[in-house]
Amino acid sequence: MTSAALLLAAEKESAAVTDWAARIGWVAGLGLFVALVYWLMREGWKWRGTLQGDLPGLPAAPSEPGEAKLTMSGRYHGSTTAGQWLDRIVAHGLGTRSRVELTLTDAGLDVVRPGASDFFVPAAALREARLDKGIAGKVLTEGGLLVVTWAHGERLLDSGFRSDHAAEHAAWVAAINSMTDKTETPTETEGAR
Repeated sequence: MTSAALLLAAEKESAAVTDWAARIGWVAGLGLFVALVYWLMREGWKWRGTLQGDLPGLPAAPSEPGEAKLTMSGRYHGSTTAGQWLDRIVAHGLGTRSRVELTLTDAGLDVVRPGASDFFVPAAALREARLDKGIAGKVLTEGGLLVVTWAHGERLLDSGFRSDHAAEHAAWVAAINSMTDKTETPTETEGAR
């Protein structure tokens, strides 16, 4: 055969046929894998809530909390064990991120979360407030997060909030820290250094 005949024979070959059965099998297998990973993550979240079952229920706001010292609207980013910014607390809905309306009164801190469980931190339970950069999977710029440490049951918790106007954070830190008794010795949490 000459080179012209070989070129003509090569042009007459048909295009490769798509194997649809194999392609559908791969897509279905990938879909099942993604569903399995999602289910395992959901079960892990529920298991974490079960392990934190010793955490008492969240207190409700008193009927007469008093006059508001400060108010803030923004985002609630979650709660963790104090000093351990990756140990998320999920019991009683504390792991659910949401919008938030905070009100600080002489009675304590009222946390109103549309679409999630509201809770109240009594003034006696407040330990400190500080500016930080991260909590439980949310990392911001230095000082971009208001972290409030409070006692709940036998645990100290850190709750992270971000105001719609970050300039408000410093006033919140000053107000909450002025309400706490700085003469008491802070409780150490396991693993916190």
